[in-house]
Amino acid sequence: MDSRERVLDSEAVWENMARMCVKTQRLDVAKICLGNMGHARGAKALREAEQEPELEARVAVLAVQLGMLEDAERLYKACKRYDLLNKFYQATNQWQKAIETAEAHDRVHLRTTYYNYAKHLEAVGEHGLALSHYEKSDTHRFEVPRMLSEDLQALENYVNKMKDKSLWKWWAQYLESQSDMESALKYYALAQDYFSLVRIHCFQGNIQKAAEIANETGNWAASYHLARQYESQEDIKQAVHFYTRAQAFNNAIRLCKENNLDDQLMNLALLSSPEDMIEAACYYEEKGEQMDRAVMLYHKAGHFSKALELAFATQQFGALQLIAEDLNENSDPALLARCSDFFIEHAQYEKAVELLLTARKYHEALQLCLKQNLTITEEMAERMTVSKDSSDLSEESRRELLEQIADCCMRQGNYHMATKKYTQAGNKLKAMKALLKSGDTEKIIFFAGVSRQREIYIMAANYLQSLDWRKDPEIMKNIISFYTKGRALELLAGFYDVCAQLEIDEYQNYEKAQGALSEAYKCLSKAKTKSPLEQESKLAHLQSKMALIKRFVHARRVYSEDPKEAVRQCELLLAEQDLDNTIRQGDVLGFLVEHYLQVEEFHMAYQYLEKMRKIIPCANLTYYIKQQSIEAVHRGAGIPISQALIPEQSRHGSVENKDAEEVADEVEGP
Repeated sequence: MDSRERVLDSEAVWENMARMCVKTQRLDVAKICLGNMGHARGAKALREAEQEPELEARVAVLAVQLGMLEDAERLYKACKRYDLLNKFYQATNQWQKAIETAEAHDRVHLRTTYYNYAKHLEAVGEHGLALSHYEKSDTHRFEVPRMLSEDLQALENYVNKMKDKSLWKWWAQYLESQSDMESALKYYALAQDYFSLVRIHCFQGNIQKAAEIANETGNWAASYHLARQYESQEDIKQAVHFYTRAQAFNNAIRLCKENNLDDQLMNLALLSSPEDMIEAACYYEEKGEQMDRAVMLYHKAGHFSKALELAFATQQFGALQLIAEDLNENSDPALLARCSDFFIEHAQYEKAVELLLTARKYHEALQLCLKQNLTITEEMAERMTVSKDSSDLSEESRRELLEQIADCCMRQGNYHMATKKYTQAGNKLKAMKALLKSGDTEKIIFFAGVSRQREIYIMAANYLQSLDWRKDPEIMKNIISFYTKGRALELLAGFYDVCAQLEIDEYQNYEKAQGALSEAYKCLSKAKTKSPLEQESKLAHLQSKMALIKRFVHARRVYSEDPKEAVRQCELLLAEQDLDNTIRQGDVLGFLVEHYLQVEEFHMAYQYLEKMRKIIPCANLTYYIKQQSIEAVHRGAGIPISQALIPEQSRHGSVENKDAEEVADEVEGP
């Protein structure tokens, strides 16, 4: 065997090994085999395939290079790389399979597949099928005219059949290039290419027809072309009209300036760009007439300084107001100050304040509000509030400004805003005072809770005491809580004392009163007062009240077991000097009346009833003793009820129509 045969055998061996690599999917070995085979194209394709993430896709590339097409197809399907499978089918002229794959699995490349198939069909002379697939690929507007360019009749038939605007326009352009203007006009009309219609009509000298089309359609390009025609014929009015329709305002403005059409110039400038507005404003300014128009145009164009300068120079107050509304914090501070001075001179103080705030001249704005007695609205107050991060004011100046705003709000009765500004200034005490003025109980309780300051707790509790806390347990709870948190034990003791008196006066509940006084005593004992002697005196007074109440409560408790002892205790209580300051005599006397009525000692009951009448108005007597009990005492004692009521009736004038003898008879009785 010579060397040539050995080489051939060697290449066949390496090729067989490479084919085995397709089966075993050993691409590393396949590279060596391809190298020994001298298969440079295959080695390159395998290197390029390394970017594919699926192993099967890379092996399929090897299979294609080795001519193992069935294996390649199987591998592409196995890894579901339908895009590569599509390309594979196209490369192997399996177009039907390529289209089916694209339609079912690779729709992103469907139009490309149709296009490539159409190119293939065109190359093999299948123009009918190629035309159909160009349409499917949506490239027929260019490719079909190109393909049928040598068969004009077929092309015209195709254009008429498709009724596509792009094709109509292309065909119209072709006809125009062949100088067939009438046919071109027909197809331009079908394509709705109004610019081309106007262009041809102008070329043919039929400018009236062109104007009708431009007016009806409003097409910008058509209007512009027509305006140029009218300008060349020096028909300025029509030229301006169609430049305006075309929104070519700079050309329309140019014509208006050249021909002194000032009214039209103003309207056009307002519709145009800022540059055109400034150009028109300069025109009016140079003419020295209609300066209000110049001011308006400078303003609309954003040239505020120039607009204000002209407005000041010509004393256009209305224009100044309009311009001032568009000034903002980015405007020139000197400009803002000048405007504010102008408004102050003309007594437009609210506008002046707005401009001062815009210029960040907060102190000046506030002083103007104070001087002119202007109401500070919430918006104004917020605009005057400088943030902590601002470099406009130091922290001390910021706090001072906030307190001044709050003071002004207080004078104007805007207590909620004053509270907010005092709080932002860090002065919580003043904020609380403002809130107390507002009378907003819910916010007062909330503010006291979040402030956590002793003085504020006490202020809130004092305020809550002024409300009808008797009917709202929540308020009573907050009063006790705030006095406790504020370490105001002396004030809390006073509140408990008031609670005790309320239980006695309103509900005759001496047990609860005793408990409240006990709490008051505890609080006062712990309180640190400036005057120990006064504290001792108050403690002694509380102790005395507690002792008296304790005796009365004890008497009522033991009555069921030892009535005599209970009566004795009550009679002893009546002898106490300070009884009225603690226990109401009416309660003790009523207790004794009810006792003697129950044991049927009617004369004793009547004596105590008389004592009650001497110290208690008859109208209030039934508060301490039932009306039935009063009547029973009188019946038992044999004394008519009217005898006891005559003094009270006399005070109310119920006997003013009777003579003295009749009254005397009633007093003596039967």
